[in-house]
Amino acid sequence: MKNATEFAPGLVVQGIDAPLSLSSYKLIAFDMDSTLINIECVDEIADAAGRKAEVAAITEAAMQGIITDYKESLRQRVALLKGVTVAHMEQVFSERLRFNPGAKELVSAAKAAGLTTLLVSGGFTFFADRVKAGLGIDFARSNMLEVENGLLTGHMVDQAWGDICDGAEKRRTLLEVASLMGIAPSQAIAVGDGANDLPMMGAAGLSVAYHAKPTVRAQAKVAINEGGLDRLLEVLR
Repeated sequence: MKNATEFAPGLVVQGIDAPLSLSSYKLIAFDMDSTLINIECVDEIADAAGRKAEVAAITEAAMQGIITDYKESLRQRVALLKGVTVAHMEQVFSERLRFNPGAKELVSAAKAAGLTTLLVSGGFTFFADRVKAGLGIDFARSNMLEVENGLLTGHMVDQAWGDICDGAEKRRTLLEVASLMGIAPSQAIAVGDGANDLPMMGAAGLSVAYHAKPTVRAQAKVAINEGGLDRLLEVLR
């Protein structure tokens, strides 16, 4: 980070005078995979097809920003999931998916301070809707996997808002919700870890990188490099 200051061990701020007030914001938007939760769901689903390494390599390149066409990278990965059972996805959810440390605490603090909470994910509704319910998040937008006879087809289903939730759609969703709330984007917080989070982080008043890729840390106003998501509450009192 340029002109960055270590606010506390493992907590870096740049371009802001911290601490700030949480209640001065009205909306907080979260990425899901590797931000609110501990896994990249697409990689774990691929494990059932014996293609985890292949899929994970594409995921990593997309998150690092090496692959710039997120939609195409996701289509490639989803195609490799063809034939995986819904039962395996249930197993991923029950056995591998965990909330990241501090996720519940941060969401609860945001809601108590009157913020609307939003989950915007390049991952899948199968997981996002459950994470939304588990954390008490207000709204969620993510991608829908096509299922036939209990098996993934290798395709995604278009939804009313569009085809794939990529970086541009994350930004558009944040701006849309802010507009519907009658607030300025500067009153929003965006939290993420990968390159596809940068568009919404750039639109928000406060951008937060959580255990993020170097390119994301470099552009965020707050970088949590150690500890849980609730460390943001050290910056937002």
